[in-house]
Amino acid sequence: MKQLHRPDLFTWSRYDEPLRIDFNGILWQREGGNVLVDPPPLADHDVRHLEALGGATSIVLTTSDHVRAARDISARTGAQLLGPAGERSTFPVACAAWLSDGDEPFPGLRVRELAGSKTDGELALVLEETTAIFGDAVRAHHAGALMLLPRQKLRDPARIQRRWGAPRRAPRVLARLRELNPFPPARPPFRSITARAGGARTRRGSPRRSSPCRRGPASGARCR
Repeated sequence: MKQLHRPDLFTWSRYDEPLRIDFNGILWQREGGNVLVDPPPLADHDVRHLEALGGATSIVLTTSDHVRAARDISARTGAQLLGPAGERSTFPVACAAWLSDGDEPFPGLRVRELAGSKTDGELALVLEETTAIFGDAVRAHHAGALMLLPRQKLRDPARIQRRWGAPRRAPRVLARLRELNPFPPARPPFRSITARAGGARTRRGSPRRSSPCRRGPASGARCR
């Protein structure tokens, strides 16, 4: 695992050859028990690092497509699983709790639902108003660019249009991202951003890729 922009945040990855992208997991170290988000399989050195950091008590899954190694890690650590309430009826694993928009399962971690994304009820997580962690809707396949999930992969583009504004009108999408990660106007969450949706592209400055989104020059998004 490697440390991110906060001393209590760590990430590890598993490369997916068919898709040619990294699947990323997040560890939030906190008093009261560590929280994992969308964990991919752990290599041996990741297992040792996880144990050194105090293990895990909870695993948050942002979408049914990101169950990954959650069952194995839960069996290893005893961590409870928390999943999106919008997918409860079809979710592939049993969860101890189901999360909806506005929930705060742990102090400082707020849940937002991303209606109309790849799966029903996909979640984004806002950590202490400084960091946004996304499942599928926002991603970064290329250094220096954030992008939305391609339109053809969205489950309900019309619903995204109603809630975020038309995908081709990227500034409205960016406004929604700022709502998910609500920094003061003088300190915007992204120094700059590129949004892609439905073949449209709007650029503001020169963003860069990082793992979770955060305020300041190292902004970006954890993609999977």
